[in-house]
Amino acid sequence: MYLKTEVITAVAAWAFSAAALSLPSACDAIEGGICPRGDVDLVALGKKLSSSAQMYFPGSTLFTDLTTRWSALAEPKVNVVVVPGTEKDVVETVKFANKKDLPFLTYNGVHGAILSLGKMDHGVGISLSQLSSVKVAKDGKTATMGGGTMSKVVTDKLWAAGKQTVTGTCECVSLLGPALGGGHGWLQGHHGLVSDQFVSMNVVLANGTLKTIDQTSELWWAMKGAGHNFGIVTSLTTKIYDIEHSDWAIETLSFSGDKVEAVYQAANDYLLKNGTQPAGVINWSYWMNNADVDASNPVIVFYIIQEGVTAVDSIYTKPFHDIGPLSVVPEAGTYKDLATWTGVAVDSPPCLNSGYANPRFPIYLESYNIPAQKKAWDIYAPAINGSSPYSNSILMFEGYSFGGVHDIPSSSSAFAFRSENILAAPLINYLPGNETVANQAVALGNQLRNVFFEASGRDDIRAYVNYAHGEETQNQLYGNSKERLLALKKKYDPTGKFSFYAPIA
Repeated sequence: MYLKTEVITAVAAWAFSAAALSLPSACDAIEGGICPRGDVDLVALGKKLSSSAQMYFPGSTLFTDLTTRWSALAEPKVNVVVVPGTEKDVVETVKFANKKDLPFLTYNGVHGAILSLGKMDHGVGISLSQLSSVKVAKDGKTATMGGGTMSKVVTDKLWAAGKQTVTGTCECVSLLGPALGGGHGWLQGHHGLVSDQFVSMNVVLANGTLKTIDQTSELWWAMKGAGHNFGIVTSLTTKIYDIEHSDWAIETLSFSGDKVEAVYQAANDYLLKNGTQPAGVINWSYWMNNADVDASNPVIVFYIIQEGVTAVDSIYTKPFHDIGPLSVVPEAGTYKDLATWTGVAVDSPPCLNSGYANPRFPIYLESYNIPAQKKAWDIYAPAINGSSPYSNSILMFEGYSFGGVHDIPSSSSAFAFRSENILAAPLINYLPGNETVANQAVALGNQLRNVFFEASGRDDIRAYVNYAHGEETQNQLYGNSKERLLALKKKYDPTGKFSFYAPIA
C-alpha cells in the first residue's frame, strides 16, 4: 500500500522545472523535456522500454491529446500515459503497473463511452497509437495489423493493395476497439463481423505475459465479443478479400416527422424483407436536427446504400420517393466515400472531441415496429427541438445486411446477438455540468429504448456492448455467454485487471 501511494503521489504531484530531470529512454521523449522530478520507479520503467516509447504527464499538450475522449461522460483518469513503441513495451508497462499495484487502461481511439470507465480514477494509461501498421501477407488472404491501427488506415492501406476487410464504419475508431465487442461494418453482409475475420493475435494478459492465440486457444472464443475483458491485443492477423466492387452509391432522403410510419414501413417491405436484405444493400437512418433541410423541426435522414452501382437501384428508392421526401441527394463514388456520406469520417462531428457527453442506449431489433417508431418519434422530436440542451442528439438505426453475420454459428464467439437485423441507439448529446440535464438525458435514452424493447416481444433487452451506456445487465450485453465468460475471467484475470469496459465480473 505504501508503494502504491508513493507512486501515485510521485506521478500526480510534482513541481515543473525549466531544468528537466535527465531520464533515459521513454522519459526523454516527454514534451518540452519536462519530467516528474524524483520518480525513481518511472525512471526504472523508462530503462526497460524501447527507444521509441514515450511517456506523457498531466500539464503537457500531448497528455491532453491522448486522454481527451469523444464523450465527456464518466471519463477515466490516469496520472501518466505510456505510449509503447513495441509489443514488449506493453508487457513491461503492465508488469510495472502490477508490481506497483496500479490499475491500467488501454487507450485505442478514446471513443469508448460507458459508465464503467469512470471507475478508473488513477493509474497508468497505455496508448497504442504507435502500434499502427498494416502488412499484407504474400498469399493476399490475410493481413497483420498493429494493435493501435485506426479503421481508416486499414481501409486505405488495403484499398491501395486491391484488398479490403470488415472494419467499423467510423473512420476515427481503431480496428480493434469495435472488434473486441464483435464489430459491425459495411461489409458484414458478405463476411460477418469484424471479429469473425480474426486469424490470430498477440495478447498481453493480466499477468503481463505476451501470448499468441488462435482458434486452438481457450481464449479465442472470448476475445471475439468480450475481448476487452481479457487482454491487450498488440497485433492481429485477420482475413482480407479482393475488392469485388469499386463502385458504390448512396441516396440520402430527408423526411418530416409525419412520414415516420410510411418511411419505416417501406424499409421493412423493400429493404429488410423479413431479414433477407441483400448483402450489397444497407439502410441507415438518423433522427436529428438539420437546419439545411428544416430550420424548425427535427427530421428523418434516411440513407440507402448499394455496392456495385453508380446510382442506387430504383427498386429500392422509388417507394421512398413516393412518400414525399423533403430532399433527395444521390451520390456516387467508392467504398472509401461511405464514411463521409454518412457523417462518420475523420473530419465529421463524431470524430471531434468537443467536450460533450454522449451516452448511448442500444438495442437490437429484428424489424421496424411501426407503432413503436411513431411512439418514439413523438417522444424524441420535442425533446431535442428548439433550445433543448439535447439539440445535437441523434437517434441511430443501423440497418446493415446481416446475412454474413447470421451465417456464422453463435457458438463460434462470445458475441451474443447474431439473429438481429437492426441496431438502434438513441445518442443523447449534452454539455456536462448540470446534474438535472444529465439525469434527464438518461431518462430520455432509457425511455426511448424501452419503447423499442416493449414492442420487440423479447424477454430482455439485447444491447450492443460497444454502444452500452453502462447500466445494462451482463445478460443484456453478453446473453447466454455470461457463464462461460465468468469461468474464463476467473482463470485468466482473477483480480480484475481488465475491469473498466463493460466488465463481466
